[in-house]
Amino acid sequence: MDVLAIITARGGSKGLHRKNVLPLGGKPLMAWTISAALQSTAISRTIVSTDDEELTEVAKSWGAEVPFMRPAELAMDDSGHVAVVEHAIHWLERHEKVCPEYVMLLQPTSPLRTAEDINSAVQLAKEHQAVAVVSVTRTKHHPHLSKQVLGDGTLVGFLPGDTTDLRRQALSPAYALNGAIYLISRESFLYHRTFFPPETFAYIMPAERSIDIDSSWDFHLAELILENAYESKAT
Repeated sequence: MDVLAIITARGGSKGLHRKNVLPLGGKPLMAWTISAALQSTAISRTIVSTDDEELTEVAKSWGAEVPFMRPAELAMDDSGHVAVVEHAIHWLERHEKVCPEYVMLLQPTSPLRTAEDINSAVQLAKEHQAVAVVSVTRTKHHPHLSKQVLGDGTLVGFLPGDTTDLRRQALSPAYALNGAIYLISRESFLYHRTFFPPETFAYIMPAERSIDIDSSWDFHLAELILENAYESKAT
């Protein structure tokens, strides 16, 4: 399979200022994702889509390609990943005549995703001849145990038919998107304009590799996990 990795890293960030270049475990946040993609044996090429000159230099210094600068209108707070990946696909086709079989969206806010995770997601697509594979993790807060607070302060079920059984073991496992891996065939993506076409397969990841950094607390948790991993290797 010819798989193009597209790392999306814009300069602005509401939750955590300049988070893509903040130092985590001795290297910029986005470098963790670049390294995982470059170490993966399943990725044919790794590019970064960014609007920022500093991020461009960081990406290149860690081995990724930055063949174009992302247009400003695709680097706003409300810019969707579908439009950003579409732009990358069309740019490569127009300027380089490159049409990969699959594209993999890798967000730099998932630094603990590994090359092995990337390889396994691609292998899952191969085994099932899947048009798409998306990474998930088992959710800690089951949707049938979720509640909502009404205007008068009373507590009611969030979902129809929610349960009063508070034992999570009695509920079917529920999974949440963890933002680490979105793999899809180029043809399906351009046709459906979504990362979730019919019959998308799930690649299940453990919670400790599923942190999606959006706040200083998320960043702190990632630092603690990395510190613990280093200490475990040293002992």
